[in-house]
Amino acid sequence: PTQSTWGRLPSAIMKVKIFLCLVLPLLANAVKPFGPGAANAKPAQSHASSLRKSSANGGPYKPNWDSLNKRGMPEWFDKAKFGIFIHWGVYSVPAWGCDEVAAEWYWQGLDIAKKACMIDFHTKTYGQNFKYQDFAAMFKAELFDAATWANVLKGSGAQYVVFTSKHHDGFTHWQSAQSWNWNSVDVGPHRDIVAELTEAVRNQNITMGLYHSLYEWFHPLYIQDVASGGKTTDFVDQVLHPQMKDIVTKYQPDVLWTDGDWDMSDKYWKSEEFIAWLYNESPVKDSIVINDRWGSGNQCKETCIMTVENRPGQFTERKWEDCHTIGSSWGYNRHLSLTDYQSTKDILYLLTQSISYNGNLLLNIGPHADGTIPIVFQERLAEIGQWLRVNGEAIFESHTFSKVQSEAQETVFYTSKNNEAVVYATFFNWPEHNMLSVMAPGSKLIKVTLLGHPAALDWGVAEGGRVLVALPALTPAKMPCKDAWTIKMVAATAAASSSSNEITSI
Repeated sequence: PTQSTWGRLPSAIMKVKIFLCLVLPLLANAVKPFGPGAANAKPAQSHASSLRKSSANGGPYKPNWDSLNKRGMPEWFDKAKFGIFIHWGVYSVPAWGCDEVAAEWYWQGLDIAKKACMIDFHTKTYGQNFKYQDFAAMFKAELFDAATWANVLKGSGAQYVVFTSKHHDGFTHWQSAQSWNWNSVDVGPHRDIVAELTEAVRNQNITMGLYHSLYEWFHPLYIQDVASGGKTTDFVDQVLHPQMKDIVTKYQPDVLWTDGDWDMSDKYWKSEEFIAWLYNESPVKDSIVINDRWGSGNQCKETCIMTVENRPGQFTERKWEDCHTIGSSWGYNRHLSLTDYQSTKDILYLLTQSISYNGNLLLNIGPHADGTIPIVFQERLAEIGQWLRVNGEAIFESHTFSKVQSEAQETVFYTSKNNEAVVYATFFNWPEHNMLSVMAPGSKLIKVTLLGHPAALDWGVAEGGRVLVALPALTPAKMPCKDAWTIKMVAATAAASSSSNEITSI
């Protein structure tokens, strides 16, 4: 039986399993195998020197939130703006969710929540005696090609990737000593997926990150710790921390995105101790970015991404990220219809809104079990990439615009560069008479252009410190892009001289 059958075993066998769980990792630590193609060296575009607050000012960091928060967040993350989240695993075989249970929660919906629709689907499709663990042998990833994935990701314009190294079912995408016989090397694909994807993504000059679930639904040590009220921490000590240190040391991700923390406190997870190791001793101590899911009661703020999920954010000085899935599941779900997927325009709206309000967008896709990316996801990513090739100047390495804090916008979103000497306004509704009213930079305006259009635009000063821009009369074929367009406004402080196209009267 696989490791994750433990929750079903008789108590005597479970004790043997627990003993083996404690002993085998100790033996395996002597030799830690590297998967095929394991990428141990940092890529050329290393972010090692990108901290807002350097170790010289804050480190070495102590294992408490006050000290850890002084480390700040590496600047590369704020500049990157757009990333791709990938949920893929054993749950991609049944690829089914219903009654508010997402596809990646298939095992939980089947054996914990016991959702009638899940049980009915499972029994009719696979039989009453077919267990979730049996899907592992069917998860072959026979068409998975990391380079193909990386090409699709590159085409989206995304600057970073976060891949599920382990979800809540405990199945790992590398040969974890703590998850023997329940990982992608020992069963299923018989491949180190993390190693292959890390290498391919970095070959495309995209920053690589890893998602890692803190808890596991059916791990006996976690169940035992929960039963003790967190007085024992065997799961944390024997499984979780060794696994996270393993992937950080072996694959050197620049993002560690944790999840599954909510049932226990940060003290149980020993989050402060682990993050202190991450910031002081790990090979990515100067470049790694973490999110804020480290257990109830955690005070990870200035050094953690504030995570929101599937909802638009609001402006905040603290850096945040909207992790948002294109469909209504994170893992691939065969139960969805076309209307369950967001359009490219919907996604661009989320992207520009998030960045305007000081956030990033982490957009999720769920590949098929065979390792191919569904066409609907490929299409969305390709269309986002096409849009970014025209408008990326307003997105990447941009900053918020100070006036956004005092004026809410529904169809126009703003970013800026050069201390607001350059302001970008991305709008989603082309005005009927080609006249667009937008907020103006604080300094004297000298030039207005439409990104992707060769000529400068006429403009005039309107009431309330706004600018009225005369958009070009373009046929659909002449439009620089679809769905949304960006006005670039350059103030006098951004250019020493330029011919003004200001209209004397509107």
